[in-house]
Amino acid sequence: MAKPNKKGPVRTVQISCLQCKTTLFKYRKGGKGALVKCFIERIVEDHTQTPCHCPGCGQEFARETMIRGTPAYKMIGGKVHMK
Repeated sequence: MAKPNKKGPVRTVQISCLQCKTTLFKYRKGGKGALVKCFIERIVEDHTQTPCHCPGCGQEFARETMIRGTPAYKMIGGKVHMK
């Protein structure tokens, strides 16, 4: 499988916790579909202290995994909001 593009897309989206509305990170997202995974190398600003846990309410919003040989966060459905 091919690795994701290093430079990545230009469009940035803001990802926040659905429960407490805390900003989690700014991410360079490609395409126009739902947010299923976040490649760690594409995160522009990270506001979390511990990976995959919201700094506001402490709930787990993703799981760390390897996708196509690259570290990524696999999002848990209904835990994050993207705008």
